[in-house]
Amino acid sequence: MRYALCVIMLEQLFGSRARVKILKLFLLNPREKFYIRELSRKLKLQLNSVRRELENLERFGVLIAKAGAEEKEEGELICVQASAGKPACVNTTAGKHKKKYYQANLNFILFEEIKALIIKSQILYEKNFINKLQKIGKVKLLILTGIFVNNFNSRIDLLIIGRINKIKLLKLIKELESELSKEVNFTLMDTREFKYRKDVTDVFLYKILEGKKIIVINEVGIV
Repeated sequence: MRYALCVIMLEQLFGSRARVKILKLFLLNPREKFYIRELSRKLKLQLNSVRRELENLERFGVLIAKAGAEEKEEGELICVQASAGKPACVNTTAGKHKKKYYQANLNFILFEEIKALIIKSQILYEKNFINKLQKIGKVKLLILTGIFVNNFNSRIDLLIIGRINKIKLLKLIKELESELSKEVNFTLMDTREFKYRKDVTDVFLYKILEGKKIIVINEVGIV
């Protein structure tokens, strides 16, 4: 219920569900570029709706548009009957044009504030995710890092320690990725592997434990 209310509030603040989904994608992938048709497919939104929202966000200054690679345009083929009896066909609009792509405007004056608001809006969804996760196995340790703490250089976003149904976990991760419009990288270990890696001071593990993180479930005594 609280998550649904949060979504409604964001839609009212930013104008529409489509705009919120587009903003979320760009702000969680600040250095990536996206084309209009790519966004339509990725976010499952109508092409005209995507185009309209991109234009609005560009005018507002949150996004910037640039010309990308050339794309061949097929055009319309018109055929007429020639005197020799064979039809003559002409492609009326064939040619090449540069596709426009969009990127987040990192110099926008309110960029960090809007990004922080979008990321904080995920906290309620994270709680929903955690509740579902606990129903498919026994979780001993759950750490949120990476995109959940605004660290886009992290190798993973979730560290999960425990016994989990892997098929159900993958389905749950897909749901989370759909909500975030971004790939979520996770690592799953059982308690034996976790203890071994911790005892041998595994570099990968200690980068997570000593880095910026949110510890959600802690039944292994991590400080």
